[in-house]
Amino acid sequence: MAESTVKLKIGILQADDVVPHLAEKYGEYPAMFQQLLSSVNDDQKVDLEFANYAVNAGVYPAEIDEVDAYILTGSKSSVYEDVPWIVQLAEFVRTLHSRKKKLVGVCFGHQMVAHALGGETDLAKVGWGLGVKKTSPTGSNLLGTEPFNLIYSHQDQITKPVEGTVVLASTDICPIAATSLGEHILTFQGHPEFYPDYSSELYEFRRENYPPETYQKAMDSFQEKVDQPLVAKMMIDFCLD
Repeated sequence: MAESTVKLKIGILQADDVVPHLAEKYGEYPAMFQQLLSSVNDDQKVDLEFANYAVNAGVYPAEIDEVDAYILTGSKSSVYEDVPWIVQLAEFVRTLHSRKKKLVGVCFGHQMVAHALGGETDLAKVGWGLGVKKTSPTGSNLLGTEPFNLIYSHQDQITKPVEGTVVLASTDICPIAATSLGEHILTFQGHPEFYPDYSSELYEFRRENYPPETYQKAMDSFQEKVDQPLVAKMMIDFCLD
């Protein structure tokens, strides 16, 4: 007897627009997540469906339950900026939390969970976190026990997690690199949807923003293997549980 297919509809909360010349080549952030998650669903055991919401333009679902889970993307903005769309997004994250709706936060999304729910995110004193970095689990079974590599691109960090948060992983410069809250929120400071080709072009475009040594070290790091499929499977499994 054939196995039944599990359906999973994911709402992608888009918190930024990709630089136009890179968007033409790589797509917008929702497309990157769709490609990532679809790439690890080769056996089609999960019937994946996606809905995109440009929250940076004030676009939200009509009903929270029109999808099974949400992914909140990265952004060049900071979660503590006092601008209307970020204030509105923080309120939506509080609503998702109160409803115990599944949410995966990535980079800005990771930081927004802390910011919206009573923790703190600030400009990191250590400077930019760039390139492929070893992400070391703290021992929680949620991410396994073995270190994995992700691409990072952040200047802010969570400095105070929300009460009840479990810190799941750290990097050499980021003590809070992945978290969970209850059974419904999972966050990553790194970017599982970023691949070396896109990231290297993005870093080149933003090169004047980085200290030269940080930039060069990040570019050199792309020689290392990146574990996007591993993290993509973690994300799907979390949304299904």
